[in-house]
Amino acid sequence: MTHEYPENFARFYDLIYHNLRDAVDYNFFQNEIRQTKGKILEIGVGTGRLFLNALDQGADIYGIDISKSMLDVLYKKLKTSQYRRISLQNMLDFSFDFKFDLIIAPFRVIMHIPDKNNQIKAIDNVYKHLKNNGKFIFDTFIPDLNQLINGIKNSVDFDGEYEPGKRIKRIVSTSPDLVNQEIHIKFHLEWEENNKLEHFEWLTSLRYFFRFELEHLIDRSMFEKYKIIGDYYGNDLSQRSKEFIVICQKKRRK
Repeated sequence: MTHEYPENFARFYDLIYHNLRDAVDYNFFQNEIRQTKGKILEIGVGTGRLFLNALDQGADIYGIDISKSMLDVLYKKLKTSQYRRISLQNMLDFSFDFKFDLIIAPFRVIMHIPDKNNQIKAIDNVYKHLKNNGKFIFDTFIPDLNQLINGIKNSVDFDGEYEPGKRIKRIVSTSPDLVNQEIHIKFHLEWEENNKLEHFEWLTSLRYFFRFELEHLIDRSMFEKYKIIGDYYGNDLSQRSKEFIVICQKKRRK
């Protein structure tokens, strides 16, 4: 499994996603982190959107990512003594010599794993790294059937300044692969630099899930207990839900 974020994408990641994502899931995951007394692992730590505040608040948190370019951005924000807390590792086979009370894989991490056997392998690896009664939380979006059929054509999802007087715009297009349950995404960046307009494109894919598929996936894993909620406020799934938030728990051993 490889999912290296290009340097240009990593460079502008904080600006774009603090704007697009913080109001969606930030408080949910920070609350879960605050309520956890022991060690925490964030899978897909990226540039530290969730990680840095948790660390500042005193959480005993660690982070892994498979993208060196994203971690390079995060390293620049950390004290040297904190470098030990992040590492370049894969969800499928990451390894620590201690276990965690909470493991989170926020913002679609699981959707970057297309193969069902690797999905199970990743989830079971999480299970093995949890303490008894520990929790694992991950999220996926509920597929929008209209977008699955028609895709998105050149939608501007961000347009703003990255430095005073310098703007960046991101344009997104998607195309569906209904047979393999994948959404192919093209990100196009345009930004002003050195008195000219720079361009960059990145193609990537996400594997989407339906509800009962997710339930079967967890049933096949080592987890004995789980629930799926429909938003970041803790509400049950409904026709209005846009998210699958999966909360798995490792049973307490007597």
